[in-house]
Amino acid sequence: MNDPLSWINNEIRTIEDRHLFRYLTEIESGQYPEIKIGGKNYILLASNNYLGLSTHPAVIEAASGALHKYGTSSGGSRLVSGSSDLHRELEEKIAAFKNTESAILFSSGYLANIGIISSLVGPGDVIYSDELNHASIIDGCRLSKAETRIYRHLDYDHLAELLNAEKIKGKRLVITDTVFSMDGDLADLKRLAELAENRGCILMVDEAHATGVLGERGSGATEYFGVEAKIPVVMGTLSKAVGSLGGYIAGSKKLTDFIRNRVRSYIFDTSLPAASLAASLKSIEIIETDFDRRRHLWELIKRFKEGIVDIGLEVLETNSAIIPVLIGEPDRAVRFSEYLREEGVYTPAVRPPSVPPGKSRIRASLMASHSMEQIEYALRAFRTVSSKFN
Repeated sequence: MNDPLSWINNEIRTIEDRHLFRYLTEIESGQYPEIKIGGKNYILLASNNYLGLSTHPAVIEAASGALHKYGTSSGGSRLVSGSSDLHRELEEKIAAFKNTESAILFSSGYLANIGIISSLVGPGDVIYSDELNHASIIDGCRLSKAETRIYRHLDYDHLAELLNAEKIKGKRLVITDTVFSMDGDLADLKRLAELAENRGCILMVDEAHATGVLGERGSGATEYFGVEAKIPVVMGTLSKAVGSLGGYIAGSKKLTDFIRNRVRSYIFDTSLPAASLAASLKSIEIIETDFDRRRHLWELIKRFKEGIVDIGLEVLETNSAIIPVLIGEPDRAVRFSEYLREEGVYTPAVRPPSVPPGKSRIRASLMASHSMEQIEYALRAFRTVSSKFN
């Protein structure tokens, strides 16, 4: 019998030849500063658990209490039987946290992005998207069937040119990450808000990697730039600095009413379980009150960036807990990562298509639960590996 999937063999060989084949690494512990792989301990520099809240005792206790009260599953979609008092409480908490009128939960940030983008715009409309936006934004743009214009990364003069170049009868949506997941740099939300307002565009931002890290209260880039009232659509996740699971859209009540009635990735998806909801509620409470945790994270970031530069490695400009150490070609990045692991540091190489060709890197990400001693240990490992490459 002919194998209808035999063509996959050639695809896999091509991926392997380009040093782009992916493997899974099984971690035998939680997202602590030190993890266990194959029975050995490693410093973890590859987690989006930026504030260390996924292993915070109070967050675990809150999740455990909800698990015993509500069970392991929500049992259905929000519009059938899967909406609980915890869902409402968390949506109200997020709206207050993001300083918006309302908020609505999704089971993941990916579902939030593809759902809202493909519902806000469609054929006859135009989307203006930063060239380094996350894959979930890109997929949302594709699903919408709107025309998509790509502006150069953080180049708002280019965006202005695109906005001025054509007259559109339909809706226009400008969309950007606030902190970019691979480069760790920051969008200028003041400039974007001004451009969108002057050109009559909807502005949507993705706060996934900014939430918990930026802003005096840790609310994110909208707070950091003071533009909370000027951005009508704010998306975020609960799976990174919040240390739980899920995504959300924050904005006006009419926006969340629209989502509840029109967005397919909300309507037809099983809702978040109670343990995740309770964990998020407790985490946001900690983010809003434990300022020392965020200060410590920024001290670690400063020291790590300085240390990497002192070694002579190239660090891309970053304004977040994401520190991209540029290596270049995929095979070199993979070997650099393997050498780091031999030195007791776990941080995988990031290669195309996650980053552009020639810009493979070590994407180090720090957590507030790291100690300064652990960061110094990691820096010594980077120095040792760098000397091998030299």
